[in-house]
Amino acid sequence: MPYVLGIVLSVGVAWFARCVGFDRDRAFYPTVLMVIASYYVLFAAMSESLHTVLLESVVMTVFVIAAVGGFKFSPWVIVAALAGHGIFDSLHGKVVENPGVPVWWPAFCLAYDLGAAASLAWLIKRHPRIFHDQQ
Repeated sequence: MPYVLGIVLSVGVAWFARCVGFDRDRAFYPTVLMVIASYYVLFAAMSESLHTVLLESVVMTVFVIAAVGGFKFSPWVIVAALAGHGIFDSLHGKVVENPGVPVWWPAFCLAYDLGAAASLAWLIKRHPRIFHDQQ
């Protein structure tokens, strides 16, 4: 069920963003990536483990750097980082012990991240002008 919900929600968010115009600004998906990356830090804070907060913050920083790089240079970096975060989700428990993470979260987030990556890839292919005005 977490996989289905993750895909449905990510496609729903992408569709909604497209309908109301949120995704017309190239900052939308980098922002989504940074929010996605912050959840494990939140879960670590909920577990009240400073060590885990620091570890998760280091990982989050990697994805924030990717978000900035993708915003500045190429939206394909964001696609790769979203997909990479999905892969990280599938391995998270083996990489970082974070007791605050709900049992269902890695599966849900994996599906969400891959759905968001696919949605952004579709958007880049279909509407490349959105990302043409890079800084």
